Amino acid sequence: MDKKLKLCLAFAGIFIYYNSFGWGVTGHRVVAEIAQHHLTPKTKTELKKLIGKGDLALWANWPDFIKSDTTHQWDSASKWHYVDIAGNLPKDSFITALKNLPGKNLYTQIQEMIKELKNKSLPLKQRQIALRFLIHFIGDLHQPLHVGRPEDEGGNKITVYWFDRKTNLHSVWDGSLIDFQQYSYTEYANQVDIASAAEDNKWKKTSLEDCFYESHTLADKIYSLTPVESKLSYKYNYIFKTDLDNQLLKGGIRLAQILNKIFE
Repeated sequence: MDKKLKLCLAFAGIFIYYNSFGWGVTGHRVVAEIAQHHLTPKTKTELKKLIGKGDLALWANWPDFIKSDTTHQWDSASKWHYVDIAGNLPKDSFITALKNLPGKNLYTQIQEMIKELKNKSLPLKQRQIALRFLIHFIGDLHQPLHVGRPEDEGGNKITVYWFDRKTNLHSVWDGSLIDFQQYSYTEYANQVDIASAAEDNKWKKTSLEDCFYESHTLADKIYSLTPVESKLSYKYNYIFKTDLDNQLLKGGIRLAQILNKIFE
């Protein structure tokens, strides 16, 4: 493990800037831990060649930690974590807009990391980095405000109060709601990883574009029920707890499915 990476991991608890991250540290690890439960033996063998004995959760937050890299090597990657698209679009219009977004973004980079991870002719380090980004990006995809609206930067510009603490809507969904559940990431993963076989199969078959549209429609629900200056507490958790859990669960199951396909 190189020195820069060790520093990133060592100071992970300090450099948590929720306003631009997806799910925060715990949420990303929940998604990765659920995925770990659903990997095939062959996938586990192939992953061991890439990352050794460590589980996926160890690397789930690396793409956020590197935002603190003072060498600025990864500055261009900050735009890879989200897409901003107008709200309340019908599915066809949304997918057209998604495919026509300029530059690199969450949609393009998920596909790029899958491509790089599949390519065994690439250097080991490049494939390791692609895996770290892929783990993280599937988590970002399932944080609905990473498929948010350009005018408020995915809820970052919407002021709300979480138990009287001033914050923003994006931060509530990145960390506050998850932290409110009072679980470690392994406890949370075990609590929600209870999908039926039918649900599991349905979610595995969902296209990448459909996954984005799911988050888009959930984001629309969040926007409609969270006006500016909302005072959020127990009732808000009650309204969105099932959505929150389902997004984490679907993210984990879909990440496992993607990895299993890559290494089949």
